[in-house]
Amino acid sequence: MSSTNPTLDAQGVSKKPLPISIKDGLWILLVAIATFVAWIDYRQYMDIYEVGILIGTGIGLIALGRMWTSIQPLMYWVAGLTLLALWTYSSHNNQITANETAFFLKFLVSSQSAIMWMNALFVLATATYFLALYQGSEYTGKVATTLTWAASVFGLVGMLVRWRESYLINFDYGHIPVSSLYEVFVLFVVITALLYLYYEQKMNTRAMGGFVLLVISAAVAFILWYTFDKGAHVIQPLVPALKSYWMKIHVPANFVGYGTFSIAAMVGVAYLITDKVKRTNPNSAFLTKMPTLEKMDDLMYKSIALGFAFFTIATVLGAMWAAEAWGGYWSWDPKETWALIVWLNYAAWLHIRMSKGWRGTPMAWWAFVGLLITTFAFLGVNMFLSGLHSYGTL
Repeated sequence: MSSTNPTLDAQGVSKKPLPISIKDGLWILLVAIATFVAWIDYRQYMDIYEVGILIGTGIGLIALGRMWTSIQPLMYWVAGLTLLALWTYSSHNNQITANETAFFLKFLVSSQSAIMWMNALFVLATATYFLALYQGSEYTGKVATTLTWAASVFGLVGMLVRWRESYLINFDYGHIPVSSLYEVFVLFVVITALLYLYYEQKMNTRAMGGFVLLVISAAVAFILWYTFDKGAHVIQPLVPALKSYWMKIHVPANFVGYGTFSIAAMVGVAYLITDKVKRTNPNSAFLTKMPTLEKMDDLMYKSIALGFAFFTIATVLGAMWAAEAWGGYWSWDPKETWALIVWLNYAAWLHIRMSKGWRGTPMAWWAFVGLLITTFAFLGVNMFLSGLHSYGTL
């Protein structure tokens, strides 16, 4: 009898529905308990839609944990460090100033400390991935992957603790930390990293890690500049339009799209470099370390297809939110217009690939250009244009 579970691949990614093991049963139980406790503690502040979001999140986490078992230990670490932070605040009478005196808050698990650890670890992971590619070292690659997991843990901890801190500063300030440009950049790097880690495990290669994490490191550079030059990390009250349950579903769905589009673009860069090396120096050792061009092309397609689905959902949700907040589903606001441009770009990419069979170099270039378009829609609009979304300006 084989000792390998036939329903899992080598990286713990499910290939077909699994029987519920003891490990899965514990995961289901703990997520269900956490969901129930959250409902008991905060139901007086939640409307029916937010209760639905809470239940949906719990169900989604259960499904994700069974499909991708590697996410389970990550969430245990996130929960443990977050609970440490909340307990420390509680032991200091829930005073936000505790993050200046309590050791673990000051240096590890206050929102700002955790996010700074996230930034440092992502930069280290980027360098280590490239070092692993240069050396061809499996051990160095494992270190890079571990650093990326650790950075993702600290990013999630920072976001969850920031959520609690917003209420400690002023109850009226309290909000899920996906409202400001600073907060969504943190969300972006965490989502992109986790999506990459999933594909890394599924494809069983770390060769593209450095390329993908270049985008994350660029976002980290923005976060650091935005923090130290603009003081953007300071928690501010929400503008009225953002005080809605729509924000809790629209923004995360949007950033799954942004994350996958970024992965596709950087895989496209890796594809172009590999293709050029293959044509100019077919005996290069670099080629033995990289995935095949066919695998990279397939990953670009899968990433864009997933991102397009989530971006479409986010666009529809955004229109529904706009109707509630501003009285109309669409107003040709610059942010809305550029969101449509992004959607049309990737719709065309998928259409051309599926109907015309385009592959390879032109699609890799297109994926990279798509990232430039997406970056302008995400950041450039906030810098150079104004409109109903002006609360996101620099």
